[in-house]
Amino acid sequence: MSENSKPVEPRLDRTRIEVVKDFDDSEDVEYWRNTSVEQRLEHLAYLRYMAFGDAATARLQRTIEVVQRERR
Repeated sequence: MSENSKPVEPRLDRTRIEVVKDFDDSEDVEYWRNTSVEQRLEHLAYLRYMAFGDAATARLQRTIEVVQRERR
C-alpha cells in the first residue's frame, strides 16, 4: 500500500432489502456458536462502523450526579 492511498472503508448498501421468513438459518447459527466471544465482538464493532461510520467510534458522553439520600 502506498503512503497516499487510503484504506477502503466499509459501506452499508441501504438500497438493498431482503425479505426472509425466519432468522433460523442453522448454518449461520452454527457458525456464530463456533466463534469466540472476541471474534463476535470484533464483528459487531465492524457492523457498527459500517452502519454509523466514524460516529460509531465516538465515545458516549457520561455524566455522574451525586445525590444526598433522604433519611427517614
